Amino acid sequence: MSAVPDVTDATFASQVLQSPRPVLVDYWADWCQPCKRLSTVIDQLASDYAGSVDFFKMDVGDVDRNTAVPAAQDVRNLPTVQLFVAGRVVGQVVGDVTKLKLRKLLEQIG
Repeated sequence: MSAVPDVTDATFASQVLQSPRPVLVDYWADWCQPCKRLSTVIDQLASDYAGSVDFFKMDVGDVDRNTAVPAAQDVRNLPTVQLFVAGRVVGQVVGDVTKLKLRKLLEQIG
């Protein structure tokens, strides 16, 4: 089980868009094998960046849950990771990416 908390359609605005810190969101599904592999990396990065970047996971594997945010954010493939600063997407990676690539994404924010 991941140490990174979940975000939902209902909590996305308050936890992500209105956050005073940068926020990394991992869109995933339990049937997605690359998502499962990436989950461990996300957990490690959340620990490494604790206090400077907030991390959330959004389960988009069920067609009846969390449909509004992925549609609004144009999430079409899994896994997708988006980095938000001041409520705006400043970076995105899609697919089975490495920890190094995610670190480079996070380095964009200084």
